[in-house]
Amino acid sequence: MTTLSLRALNRALMDRQFLLRRTDRTPLEVIRHLVAVQAQEPNWAYVGLWSRIHAFTQSQLTALPADRQVVRSALLRSTQHLAAADDFRRLRPLLQPVLDRTAGSPHFSRNGTGPDPASLVAEGLELLAGGTLSRKELARRPAERHPGRDGRNLAGELELRTPLVHGVATGAWGSWGNRSGVSVTPAEAWLGQPMAATATAAKELIRRYLAAFGPAGVKDVQAWCGLTRLAEVVAEMRAELRRYSGPDGGELLDLADAELPDPETPAPVRLLPAFDNALLGHADRTRVISDEDRKRVMPGQARVRPTILVDGRVRGTWSLDAGTLWLTPFRPLRAADRAALEQEAERLLPFVGGGDVSYGDPATARS
Repeated sequence: MTTLSLRALNRALMDRQFLLRRTDRTPLEVIRHLVAVQAQEPNWAYVGLWSRIHAFTQSQLTALPADRQVVRSALLRSTQHLAAADDFRRLRPLLQPVLDRTAGSPHFSRNGTGPDPASLVAEGLELLAGGTLSRKELARRPAERHPGRDGRNLAGELELRTPLVHGVATGAWGSWGNRSGVSVTPAEAWLGQPMAATATAAKELIRRYLAAFGPAGVKDVQAWCGLTRLAEVVAEMRAELRRYSGPDGGELLDLADAELPDPETPAPVRLLPAFDNALLGHADRTRVISDEDRKRVMPGQARVRPTILVDGRVRGTWSLDAGTLWLTPFRPLRAADRAALEQEAERLLPFVGGGDVSYGDPATARS
């Protein structure tokens, strides 16, 4: 069995994530290839596509939800993602147990008992009546029916337990961190088609994961999507998968026809958004970030800072503050890497509406 080095795994990931070279594929094709794009904060998905697609513009993505080709909803790991409409119809039923598990966590029941899951879904769909409501209104009405329960928790649980998609304006460019305007619609009403559960959905998910994140182990797939017991599914697929040994001796799997780039292929500087797929696609993330730096990029369970990639690995963070794009390398960069980083930052500036590039931490600069 061939053993793959950490660098070989890094270059495979960079290649499959369109981070070795930008692609000419359309935004819809890239979203499909990546299976789904993390979109907890709407603007970050735009930056992620900018880092991967030649001449990408905000309007190219904004048009997709408006045309109902892409939806924004809870999906992988119970978090908000952009997914092609047909993919969402197939994958949401497969991932529903993950979302149900999250909905049943203590977070949603901490203010006392409420309706059972089936009753909550029935009540919510009755309120929506196939139409659209703001999250605020979706929280207010159930709270009136169930005194003592936090309406926001009820609305949040409803979004997890039944497929609701966010309104077009929710995912539009320009709302940095603004979640107050979120509206939701039943997915089947919005798309005009039912959810499409299939018996082969888990195998399809694994194949597509490997195409975008492989080679990888079973634990990596599970960490990425939230499902468990996928080893049983992989066991049925072994005849169609190629096996490798990882740097630690663990088994890695890949598509039989997937090519691996030369580990010495240069990897250009890239600026990745917060919550980028490339950082969240594996249980073992050392192919792209060291354990030491991971603590700085992911200081809490719900935080993943925007990152700087140098030679395919995370070497710092960046942020946008009052029109300034701040670069914060974790350690000194070589002159050539520093120049490449500044060039990439200057290219990003007009896209994000910034006016200047600076080094340091904006919080420190203000103090």
